[in-house]
Amino acid sequence: MHRDAKTLKVDSPAISREGIEMNDAVDRVLRLPTVAEKTFLITIGDRTVTGLVARDQMVGPWQVPVANCAVTAASYDTYHGEAMSMGERTPVALLDFGASARLAVGESLTNIAATDIGDIKRIKLSANWMSPAGHPGEDAGLYEAVKAVGEELCPALGLTIPVGKDSMSMKTKWNENGEDKEVTSPLSLVITAFGRVEDVRKTVTPQLRTDKGESSLILVDLGNGKNRLGATALAQVYKQLGDKPADVDNAEQLKGFFDAMQTLVRDDKLVAYHDKGDGGLFVTLAEMAFAGHCGVKADIAGLGEDTLAALFNEELGAVVQVKNDDLEAVKAVLAANGLEACSHVIGSVEASDDFVITSGDAVVIERSRTELRTIWAETTHKMQSLRDNSACADQEHEAKKDNSDPGLNVKLSFDVKEDVAAPYIATGAKPKMAILREQGVNSHVEMAAAFDRAGFEATDIHMSDILTGQAVLEEYQGLVACGGFSYGDVLGAGEGWAKSILFNDQARNQFQNFFHREDTFSLGVCNGCQMLSNLKELIPGADLWPRFVRNESERFEARFSLVEVQKSDSIFFDGMEGSRMPIAVSHGEGRVEVRDTDHLNAIEASGTVAVRYVDNNGNPTQQYPNNPNGSPNAITGLTTRDGRVTIMMPHPERVFRTVANSWAPESWGEDSAWMRMFRNARVNVGK
Repeated sequence: MHRDAKTLKVDSPAISREGIEMNDAVDRVLRLPTVAEKTFLITIGDRTVTGLVARDQMVGPWQVPVANCAVTAASYDTYHGEAMSMGERTPVALLDFGASARLAVGESLTNIAATDIGDIKRIKLSANWMSPAGHPGEDAGLYEAVKAVGEELCPALGLTIPVGKDSMSMKTKWNENGEDKEVTSPLSLVITAFGRVEDVRKTVTPQLRTDKGESSLILVDLGNGKNRLGATALAQVYKQLGDKPADVDNAEQLKGFFDAMQTLVRDDKLVAYHDKGDGGLFVTLAEMAFAGHCGVKADIAGLGEDTLAALFNEELGAVVQVKNDDLEAVKAVLAANGLEACSHVIGSVEASDDFVITSGDAVVIERSRTELRTIWAETTHKMQSLRDNSACADQEHEAKKDNSDPGLNVKLSFDVKEDVAAPYIATGAKPKMAILREQGVNSHVEMAAAFDRAGFEATDIHMSDILTGQAVLEEYQGLVACGGFSYGDVLGAGEGWAKSILFNDQARNQFQNFFHREDTFSLGVCNGCQMLSNLKELIPGADLWPRFVRNESERFEARFSLVEVQKSDSIFFDGMEGSRMPIAVSHGEGRVEVRDTDHLNAIEASGTVAVRYVDNNGNPTQQYPNNPNGSPNAITGLTTRDGRVTIMMPHPERVFRTVANSWAPESWGEDSAWMRMFRNARVNVGK
């Protein structure tokens, strides 16, 4: 097939500075959807399922969505894993098709460089091409872009693109009230980079640290001082395009950057790392400060006299935080990879709310970090208010204004490194554990892994095995109902699953007999919690259990929430009373529903409340999102009067490994604090 393609180039003037004031530019860029916080989108997607997610979007104790790349562990017994990152610079295609494609590849590399991959050749790319085929100039532009990465940049970097897709119909036409209208999307290339990770623990985040001694911030500028402003976020917020965009001018330098970062990541020389992308250096520094809940002081005098261009150009690069004790060693690595001339020590970090950028003695930006954080959050707040319960959205937005928030933290009543089950595991006996699931359940594998580590023989039991008699519960000492969406929750959360038991005589008898055996124990998590709460008529001592209904926020909640273990007889939480630690939350119907105040009071008086949501100061809370579903008295876990059956909405099985926690204390080893509850179950069984 042949096409007649004609090359067209836009004739656009340089950005006009008239009417652009620095602080106004700061506010506008922070509100631009491309740059602004996207918590409204991130927290409606399950980010913890499998229990193998080692790096999700949310970073640090304050859970700020600024991660450079996604990282997963390969299995539950290794630190090897996989990383994924993305790169795209669609607006640049309005000025330069080839530059847009090169930048997409480059950005995917500056993102994925934050984890321990090694040789750049281990990375594979996927290319998603979108183009309005047939539109004047676009066919030639597509050819230019494909040639730029397929024949030039990627071969120079030693990269291949073995997979991808294309959408060649990015143009639509219609007639409205007799008037012909059309919308055309510019050429878009979205690059996804994949690579094997040698050690997922070495992944570096943008979280600035003030507890690591004296440190410095280094900018590595792959634009080499050109500071081109075409097709930037700055241009967009002032309804301009500009003339010259950023570009990848030197493939060898880009490879040198990746190699240098890999050396520094592998040698633990970086405290924090953030790629420089949408919004430029200003946004990079701001997002790092947001994640670290700290102050930044930077001097950009060495980046040129044009401070606006220095702060808002979107040339490739990164900002790294380095301990001053390591500064010379880091500079040596950068120099060895050809980056000495483009590396600049630009500032430092401090435990304050000040965000100050100067150029020599002249103050360029002097703002409160909390104020900037709030502006950055305005877009996500407005989206949440329109889509969700607006009262909850308002609460979350107000919480971000609290500079005194200590962030997620841990307080334990036990030694996280003690394996209380070790003496029982040493006997060689492995009690049989039924890992129960139904169609739609998705957390059974990580649940089995947790119980397996605790010394059980975990067996996958599907409800069809129970209903057909292929599996008999009397053979097991433990049972756990796992999380997910059984029967799509169309009959109510966990209710379809429960009814398949209650309305089947054979299954009902099996479960009732199991729950009445005094040598058994049971756990229900998330969907399993909802299901067991609907089986309370079969479970001794569960008569006061509530139902679990739609979250007060009127949406699915994927959070990393702080909870406190209460005093109860639960065999899972023996010796854990008063412990406070974060846990994965992932549900749409987790709100405790009681009949009335008397019912709630009876639950409290019974001593069966096992877990509560608490705020970052350790107080039981109704504040959203610390209490992500609005449960009264912050209840999120209960047990029976004898403690043999426990139900909870959060997911301990997804965070039993420290690396699977979105944030965890550096003092923890392989096992997180949540591993204790699984080992408690093994201790309860005994020899």
